[in-house]
Amino acid sequence: MRQLRPITKSFQQLNALGRSEWLSELAWQSLIAEAELTPKPGLVDGRGSGSHSDLSLDLMRRSADAIAPYFTRMALASAEVPMSTNLRAVVAGVGREAEAAMLRATSGSNAHKGAIWVLGLLVCGASLSESSRPELVAEAAGDLARLPDRASPQAVSHGDVALQRYGATGARGEAYGNFPHVVNVGLPALRAARRNGRTERDSRLASLLAIMSLLEDTCVLYRGGPVAQKIVHEGVARVIKIGGPGSPKGDAALIELGQELVSLRISPGGSADLLAATLFLDALERGLELMEEDNSLVEEDNGKY
Repeated sequence: MRQLRPITKSFQQLNALGRSEWLSELAWQSLIAEAELTPKPGLVDGRGSGSHSDLSLDLMRRSADAIAPYFTRMALASAEVPMSTNLRAVVAGVGREAEAAMLRATSGSNAHKGAIWVLGLLVCGASLSESSRPELVAEAAGDLARLPDRASPQAVSHGDVALQRYGATGARGEAYGNFPHVVNVGLPALRAARRNGRTERDSRLASLLAIMSLLEDTCVLYRGGPVAQKIVHEGVARVIKIGGPGSPKGDAALIELGQELVSLRISPGGSADLLAATLFLDALERGLELMEEDNSLVEEDNGKY
């Protein structure tokens, strides 16, 4: 599992460029940590591509590498330009450049479009608020997201389809609401699992499952509609009820759920993006940095799962 180490200075002690680079680094590390977390049901992880035929762990890493510099630009713009429609336009333009860089790096596969939106806003929120408190960062990010983007493209996304068909607001609604599934669900579940003595890996899996248990995930809805969403919610509830990650029965049920989702080509990609956001805000609040994963642990995970 990626481990944590303290940063050399507090967030508030860094200058604007230092904070921007730190936030970008932390966002990148959060994307890598989410991608490498294993076993995740239906998602790309250390075992393989999950329900995705066009993605792999290598592509997820390459995508994260490609978009990281754009997080620096978003954060720096938020340090230099006050909250306004002008800042919203600048950040949105950088976000679209990040999407283009992601597509170049992955030969056209959408590895992190939702994460660019979610983490990009939170990076900006941290820069605008100059705070490491999750609720303040999420509030500032929400304020920015609710400003109009005059240059918003007219192309219809998977999230737009899910909104039109099922009323799910997706990543946009999450941001407009100040990231409730991150602040009120993902973070509390992560902290509770740690307090209960779970390993860092199992704590992060518990956080993911907590988000999956409540989120109307537009990635799930786009692929399989309400029936698929019901399968996810009921499957996750079963894993949690019998002990969750880190318990023998919970681990077995988690693997079974993953096999079911892969067989149905269901991917909770929206929940994965919110897990990355959870890891970002958690590490920012604690003043910690996510470190490289030990290769022996990767090998152990692959053998176990």
